[in-house]
Amino acid sequence: MTAVWILVAAASAAAVTDWVAVATSNRRLGYLAKPAVLAALVAAAAVIPVDATDLVDRRWWFVGALACCLAGDVLLMLPRDLFVPGLAAFLAGHVLFIVGLLHPSDRSPTSFSPVGLVVAASVVVALEIGPGIVLFRSLVRKGYAKLVGPVAAYMAAIGTLVVLATNVAIPSAAVGAMLFLVSDTVLALDRFVRPVPRGQLVVHVTYHLAQGLLVLSLLR
Repeated sequence: MTAVWILVAAASAAAVTDWVAVATSNRRLGYLAKPAVLAALVAAAAVIPVDATDLVDRRWWFVGALACCLAGDVLLMLPRDLFVPGLAAFLAGHVLFIVGLLHPSDRSPTSFSPVGLVVAASVVVALEIGPGIVLFRSLVRKGYAKLVGPVAAYMAAIGTLVVLATNVAIPSAAVGAMLFLVSDTVLALDRFVRPVPRGQLVVHVTYHLAQGLLVLSLLR
């Protein structure tokens, strides 16, 4: 476990550095720090000892998901407009997270409670329907109608991730998924609707906390 905690510490240091870069508009520093966070978390998840997790199968799906998110980070931070490829990378990451959450463990039941799934889905829809309507209207009004389909698919994926994560009896997974939803929602509103005060900082902080908690949810 020593290697795991060293890598988690490295990811934490890189995350704080990235937050400082965002707060001070230091793009060069951000180019170094942002991908370093996910690179360290990918490595941390990959080296978790078998005796430190009862989620071995889920762990490898999460490693793949984190790697996709790392690719998405790199695509979105480049000066070129690579939003669609970045969105696709994160969508792939969410699908892998979802598949990972479907793998049971000693802490997670072999089947999900229908009531729990319905309650979680209802909460997610209630929280996201308002921002979603505003976002889709803005996309159409500003000439991004072609993004409505991909963004809708992405919202469905992140919503499914939250619903499943809140029903696997692991608090860190639930909180991590919810923070991921917050990060994505603020990012979309800030980019396509109107600037959110300190929006980019909020996006980065909630995103890194989300990814870190998802990795920690793998530990026994």
